Amino acid sequence: MTDPLIESLVRAVDAQPDDMPLRRHLASLLLAAGRPAEALTHAARALSVDPADAEALVLLQRATGALAGPGPGDPAPAPRVEAEEAGDPVGFDWRSAEQQFPEAPAPKFVRDEEAEPTEDDRVPMDAWDVESSAVRLADVAGMEDVKRALDISFLGPLRNPDLRRLYGKSLRGGLLMYGPPGCGKTYLARAVAGEMGAAFMSVTSADVLDMWTGRSERNMQAVFRQARRHAPVVLFFDELDAIGQRRSSASASPALRNTINTLLGELDGVQTDNEGLFVLAATNQPWDIDPALRRPGRFDRTVLVLPPDRTARAAIFRHHLADRPIEGIDPDWLARHTDGMTGADIARVCEEAVELALADSVRTGTARMITMADLKAALGHARPSADGWFDTARNVVTFANNGEYDELRDWMRARKML
Repeated sequence: MTDPLIESLVRAVDAQPDDMPLRRHLASLLLAAGRPAEALTHAARALSVDPADAEALVLLQRATGALAGPGPGDPAPAPRVEAEEAGDPVGFDWRSAEQQFPEAPAPKFVRDEEAEPTEDDRVPMDAWDVESSAVRLADVAGMEDVKRALDISFLGPLRNPDLRRLYGKSLRGGLLMYGPPGCGKTYLARAVAGEMGAAFMSVTSADVLDMWTGRSERNMQAVFRQARRHAPVVLFFDELDAIGQRRSSASASPALRNTINTLLGELDGVQTDNEGLFVLAATNQPWDIDPALRRPGRFDRTVLVLPPDRTARAAIFRHHLADRPIEGIDPDWLARHTDGMTGADIARVCEEAVELALADSVRTGTARMITMADLKAALGHARPSADGWFDTARNVVTFANNGEYDELRDWMRARKML
């Protein structure tokens, strides 16, 4: 007998062959109905589209086990009601799945690294977003020391090619911005791209690292291939410590070490052409980055990005309160009383003040303006989120500083944090 639901799903899959959730559901029903060979076909098709599909892998293993027959001590399978071949006394087709369904791709559990990659192995063209940046350094309020460092080490030589050639100044390698989280490192990277009139391409560890052997290295190569196609481009690696952590650390797996080796090769390998490719990176933990990535020609130029100064804090308050119903707001007073807070902390203070005014309006039934009282109440609950980062940095600059963190040490001493 045939199951009407299964037959309906078969027709639906035929009509929508790329619907993998539907195909997996059909495979599970076929297994429950004692039709493992058909289930194997659908599970294998789902795996061929996404080799990381865990549900399809389980279904394929169950179907393969059912076709192989019971193991020692397992109960004998119930005989099939319908014989699939005349003359078979129990109605079971003893041919292999490959013989019955030659069009079904065979499952691959171990990859031959020497084999030519299949279409499923290749990273799609333009897998990462490439955008144009309208942000300029003039849009970054305050932070004059940071903008000056960016101009001296990166933008100045770029804008003056004749002087760069005269002095033999090379733009090869990358620039690393480091500091506590929430201080605008990504925003600064966009501003650099905007100043250069270049495209902007942002990459995180989630875009590169993959659970399957060899995939992370291929992803890293694909990132650089795409960036070179869109040159001139600023290629920005966010949280570089997640991709480029010390290879000597206990948590660094062989796959991660290979990924770092691939990144090193793409940065300065003899086979690479990085003309028009400007590599920037940001990290909260520069001391965790593999030393090889900090050598000349790689991320050898560093810029310290600290919590915003007073001018920048006032501008951040104005930005987050713009286009909102406000009354009697004093950004300068707020800036004076938020020393040590990051841009993300200030954004949270503004959001909480908005929530207080909104809740009061809902309670009274009358909309009112956001006032200094709301912001002061929000400030009463706020704490600088960078304090924990400076606790870690204190140990580094005191006991493990080889000159790389002198600027950070001097800043912390000036604020009596050391």
